Amino acid sequence: MSINQRILFEDNHLIAINKQSGDLVQGDKTGDEILPDLIKDYIAKKYDKPGAVFLGVIHRLDRPTTGVVIFARTSKALPRMNKLFAAHETVKTYWAIVEGNVPKKKDRLEHYLVRNPKQNKSYAHEYEVPNSKNAALSYSVIKELDRYTLLEVQLETGRHHQIRSQLSKIGCVIKGDLKYGAKRSNKDGSIHLHARTLEFIHPVKNESVKIVAPVNEEDALWRAAAGK
Repeated sequence: MSINQRILFEDNHLIAINKQSGDLVQGDKTGDEILPDLIKDYIAKKYDKPGAVFLGVIHRLDRPTTGVVIFARTSKALPRMNKLFAAHETVKTYWAIVEGNVPKKKDRLEHYLVRNPKQNKSYAHEYEVPNSKNAALSYSVIKELDRYTLLEVQLETGRHHQIRSQLSKIGCVIKGDLKYGAKRSNKDGSIHLHARTLEFIHPVKNESVKIVAPVNEEDALWRAAAGK
């Protein structure tokens, strides 16, 4: 699907994309093409812009994760959006399909995460340990399927692999997430974690913005979970 088919929000200052599994928000050792470059090409062609196109990375999603990711189109919007994210003045809601049933229909999880850069993995601990960072989220069950459960997750902190690590810690492994204990991988390399909504006050217009990212309609499990 082309970039212009995946645009969720666009104005003079911001652009939001429905990220697909495999998209890279930031370059890594693979050297694969990154999402910002694709968006810059789209902007250059649409607005017939000569020269370099400005695009600021505000936040990131893991490569196998899908959903809302937003970028700044102006140098005015970038620091303001960075400030909103740093101050947790955005509301981020995720959908996760996990294996089996969850212990509680609704709960708040608080752990201490330790990141292992070599493994590109975070480990959740019940109590504070050396080099750990506090991590908190809340979840609620949206729908129970035969072998899976759809959860809605709201982050209170933004740690590395936080949702994946914390849900795994309570025995609720995200479908396809081999790194955190899934029984098998998904064929396309994705995991069933989707950044569903992003809400914030526009950094320039001072208006409330809510961006919703549709799930992958070609995925039968997402369709079933979302009631499609």
